[in-house]
Amino acid sequence: MRRSLLAGLALAVYAHAGNVPGAIQVTAPAIDASERAQGFQVLFDGATLAGWRGFSSLQPTGWRAAGGVLAREGKGEGHDIMTVAEYADFDLRLEWKISEGGNSGIFFHVTTEGPYVWSTGPEFQVLDNARHADGKEAKTSAGSNYALHAPLGDVTKPVGEWNLVRLLVRGPHVEHWLNGVKLLEYELWSPDWEARVKASKFAVLPSYGRAKIGHIALQDHGNPVWFRNIRIRVL
Repeated sequence: MRRSLLAGLALAVYAHAGNVPGAIQVTAPAIDASERAQGFQVLFDGATLAGWRGFSSLQPTGWRAAGGVLAREGKGEGHDIMTVAEYADFDLRLEWKISEGGNSGIFFHVTTEGPYVWSTGPEFQVLDNARHADGKEAKTSAGSNYALHAPLGDVTKPVGEWNLVRLLVRGPHVEHWLNGVKLLEYELWSPDWEARVKASKFAVLPSYGRAKIGHIALQDHGNPVWFRNIRIRVL
């Protein structure tokens, strides 16, 4: 199933290269020649929600795709969005910008076993560090492995500017990069990981961080947030 989903998505998103006549058009190319040679694929075509679904339903709601940007611009919380396909080991690249005082997140290995994306998937925090309360604590600031690992420092761009993410997952090894800086790395399921989870709010969630394959999700935390140039290389 996963292989067929990946194949279908690849057919859709490579239309801008002329590979598939009549398929969807990409309005903002996200992959340069070097990344294409490495095997990166577009996850967001820039114009539609093809390849994405809602967390609690197949139909994604509350998000808008236009002009190369995937945006959650309305108010209200609860409309998280995630990839239709599931991924185990991967190299994810994307850009985000957040509203003043805004909060969002990028999750991986998400399953539908819990009521929220954060019930199962670890989070790369997306945040306005200067204006949101979570920015006062390193372990919940932008680029952190939310509530578990603090980033090396604050390398975010000012609100309104784009921040470049690299999220690398290879087996138990995970790296968080932001704007060209490796902020942190950790080993899933290691003694250190288990101790950190046990000491956190996730201790009561038996499925948190346990899956070895799952969806990639973007969080609707009730604040406007924008994503673009979302691409992935399956490892």
